[in-house]
Amino acid sequence: MFSSLSKEPAPPLHSMNLEVTNRDIVGLPIGRVSGLLSAAVVVSRIMHNGQVTVAHPTTTAALGDVLLAVGPKERLEDLKKIVGKKSDLDLREVESDLSTQRISVTRKRILGKTIGDLALPHRFGVSVTRLSRMGLEFAAHPNHVLKFGDTLLVVGSPEDIKEVSTELGNSPKDLNDPQIVPLLVGITVGVIFGSLPIAIPGLPAPVRLGLAGGPLIIAIILSRIGQSGPLMWHTPVSANLMIRELGISLFLTCVGLRSGGKFVSTLMSGDGVVWVLWGAAITLIPLLVVGIVVRSIYKTNYTALCGVLAGAMTDPPALAFANTYLGSELPALSYATVYPLTMILRVLSTQALVLFLLR
Repeated sequence: MFSSLSKEPAPPLHSMNLEVTNRDIVGLPIGRVSGLLSAAVVVSRIMHNGQVTVAHPTTTAALGDVLLAVGPKERLEDLKKIVGKKSDLDLREVESDLSTQRISVTRKRILGKTIGDLALPHRFGVSVTRLSRMGLEFAAHPNHVLKFGDTLLVVGSPEDIKEVSTELGNSPKDLNDPQIVPLLVGITVGVIFGSLPIAIPGLPAPVRLGLAGGPLIIAIILSRIGQSGPLMWHTPVSANLMIRELGISLFLTCVGLRSGGKFVSTLMSGDGVVWVLWGAAITLIPLLVVGIVVRSIYKTNYTALCGVLAGAMTDPPALAFANTYLGSELPALSYATVYPLTMILRVLSTQALVLFLLR
């Protein structure tokens, strides 16, 4: 249904060509050298004696070899200190039999396995350098668990890549299937869960998550599970975007129909202006506090900050504006990080406050 996201957006990946000049790593397997930097860096190609081949974890390094490494910029700089120096030669421009291809994981028997479990370098002679999931890209590591819709960047000969494509599925039809049954099941379970009473000590009546909180909690749980038997809790990007835009349009329509007719008369009569000013203050002051704290203490960039502010006030229109204006999915990722907790607290705290004041 939905895919889980990390707490912070992954740092962008870069590539760097490194020449082996450090004698201490000569004869060591490439996997052991890059393993010094945990899961952050992957070495995809190596040039030895003028020939470019796939860099397997067991491939050993020699003086003068050139390595093509992929990972965050800071980690690549750390690897450069270990290997030797940066090379002016770009292995991707050197003529060889190697090619690259992005392959989508759609075969059901692959799901839940790690990249290491598949042993692709040993079975097919290829190198897996990057893993993409819902707009996030990571350096591929053997411990990464594969989920439906993941995309792997594979380096190898065209014949070997074709075999890997068959192994992983790479079916556009399966990838773009909207999975209506899991979607409806998830919504149904979410509505039932949202109607269950939650007893809080000190309150005269239980509270409920409702139609907003229940499906949200169930969606988070199902996205973590990934698959239950034949049901895959996955929504294709195209369907996700359609539901997102449709939901925002319906939300704005309902707000306009419910509030627009009496807005002017309410504003111009009695204490309407006072209530509008109080509403503006209640909205702006928390946003300013959150924005200043996130920007000054956590050093969050402006693009991600827009998503945090939209999520902090559970404001889909603000998110839609930020995505369109900035031309990036980063606001949506930040929004998804803070929105669930904000929505749950909003649903529960409102009911708890009413019950507390009326007891």
